[in-house]
Amino acid sequence: MEKKYTKIEIYFETFLFNFRFITLIAVIGSLVSSLVMFIKGALQTITGIIFFCEELSNFPGDKHQNEALVPMLISAVDKYLFATVLLIFSMGLYELFISKIDPASRTEDTRPNWLQIESLDDLKGSLGKVILMILIVLFFEKSLGVEYKTALDLLFLALGIIFVSLALFLTHMNHKKTSH
Repeated sequence: MEKKYTKIEIYFETFLFNFRFITLIAVIGSLVSSLVMFIKGALQTITGIIFFCEELSNFPGDKHQNEALVPMLISAVDKYLFATVLLIFSMGLYELFISKIDPASRTEDTRPNWLQIESLDDLKGSLGKVILMILIVLFFEKSLGVEYKTALDLLFLALGIIFVSLALFLTHMNHKKTSH
């Protein structure tokens, strides 16, 4: 038996369904933010390249100058990773609430696996993996700036590395389990 809908139900449900387009604010905002972060990462990389070229003219140079390049480039990687989080977020929101991104002519073979987002859990999982990479890069960046004066300092660094490795291992194992 087919259910009869009142005009109010039809109008309200149409309004409710079309209200999903409000997510375009987040999609566009995330895309613009992603672009800004990619540009910031590129500028940081260019600054690092210029710094490196200046170092070459002062070779062998001051030890302090040599140690400044690595954190500068790590910071650029961090910006690129955050830009990627924003890009994945915007694409995932669009696919979940608006429409599939791929044109009909494309096949699943041309679509990256990380972009196959069917639910909010898939989106959270994709974002979580990239955020984990950002945290790893931040850990690496911070560990470069720490002065290791005691054996306990080195022990904490080793424990941090073990925890980072464990997080990567568990993420990899979870990915293998869900892909089979």
